[in-house]
Amino acid sequence: MSNRTQRVIVIGAGIGGLTAAALLARRGHEVTVFDQAWVPGGCASTFKRGGFTFDVGATQVAGLEPGGIHHQLFSELGVALPEASPCDPACAVYLPGEQTPIQVWRHPLRWARERRQQFPGSQPSGNCLERLFRSVGNFRLDGPVLPPRNLWDLGQLVKAVRPATLLTAPYLFLTVGQVLRSYGLDQDRRLQTFLDLQLKLYSQVDADATALLYAATALGVSQAPQGLFHLQGSMQVLSQRLVAGLRRHGGSLRLGHRVEGIHCTQGQATGVTGQRQKTGKTWTESADHIVANVTVQDLVRLLGCQAPVGYRRRVEKLPPASGAFVVYLGVDQAAIPADCPPHLQCLYDYEGPIAENNSLFISVSRPGDGRAPAGQATIIASSFTDPEVWWQCRDYEALKRQYTDTALARLSQFFDLSPQHIYHQEAATPRTFARFTARHRGIVGGIGQRLSTFGPFGIATRTPISGLWLVGDSTHPGEGTAGVSYSALTAVEAAGGSSLA
Repeated sequence: MSNRTQRVIVIGAGIGGLTAAALLARRGHEVTVFDQAWVPGGCASTFKRGGFTFDVGATQVAGLEPGGIHHQLFSELGVALPEASPCDPACAVYLPGEQTPIQVWRHPLRWARERRQQFPGSQPSGNCLERLFRSVGNFRLDGPVLPPRNLWDLGQLVKAVRPATLLTAPYLFLTVGQVLRSYGLDQDRRLQTFLDLQLKLYSQVDADATALLYAATALGVSQAPQGLFHLQGSMQVLSQRLVAGLRRHGGSLRLGHRVEGIHCTQGQATGVTGQRQKTGKTWTESADHIVANVTVQDLVRLLGCQAPVGYRRRVEKLPPASGAFVVYLGVDQAAIPADCPPHLQCLYDYEGPIAENNSLFISVSRPGDGRAPAGQATIIASSFTDPEVWWQCRDYEALKRQYTDTALARLSQFFDLSPQHIYHQEAATPRTFARFTARHRGIVGGIGQRLSTFGPFGIATRTPISGLWLVGDSTHPGEGTAGVSYSALTAVEAAGGSSLA
């Protein structure tokens, strides 16, 4: 992207799209964001029911600490950081048949003690992950472009390499499972299961499949001086601040505008066509650059026959992604046990697959955090599910009731969900997510962080089409609000540097 003011269209007002848009507007470009929804934020947005405010998908934020990605971005945009409190513990993990959780503490020494008590003999592997986390974290702060797709990208990558970074090279082609075996820990079923649960949240795959260097980052981000944070108000605050930053620097946001196609001329992105949700009227806008905050599957769909054959084939060969089944409850505060952590993760059967309704990730509001009326609270519980189960089922409503009943029965092990304590109840499936977020088949969390799809081997923000950029959880470094914001910053920096290459 040259130094002159250019017309930029951003498709999708998720956190990644809003971040890219606000940064580009801050740097002097004419930016318009289009989104088919009526509320910005994508999977990090919210909805209201009867006085309750529910976070749609994401329920926690990373990168708000000094030096963190959101701290950096909001400083550049001149927007105040949202009010938030650290999650400590970040999560309480319950393994099958166990009443005492594994507490993932924010303080590194406290977490190290917990880990030694819970998993005797695991200290060498834990130390290995901590070393890698420090090396990978410092490397990422220096702004490498991963994966590199031209000489400018490669130059940025080389500049980010330090001596400490080179220490990670022997681990580049290893998975977490392979390292566990090297330390003789592969027979520790509790440790393996705990890692499977935690990594499934971040990488979409289990320990045997997750790339080790990605896992080091994902598992280390909850410890100080980093940390996971609970926003005051709701997750919507994050997108509201980004919208404020966008408008402060002259950008615009058009909600209720669904993009249906990307136009290209001789390998250059030139504009988009879409439809207004209210009227059904078709519209077309031209652009010098297009930033797509969509799944890579949806990017190929928007390109249609213009998608390069090799790019299309790679996307078609990606392993299936996960969906989510989510239950949203508005309850009396009496339903919540005293000292309940903000996030719980539970597995119900060692033999069952984590990927299909066999676990729950639970988020609980805090008194006074703006999500519920006084004396009440919200509970959000999600489980992984195969999206195709929901698209191919014969009786959608019956399947939804079955999943809801199962989730409520399991939640009743932790909360008093007697009828008088429940004020509101509803559920969402992959079909719900597809409707409201327009994500391909309602998938969540991006592509799995396997060796073949993480970091240097993943999907690049720079696409094969000139002037077309991809941001969001399909690209490096993956899912989560911090991850998609990092991908947006990478795209903006790469777009700015391209004209110099």
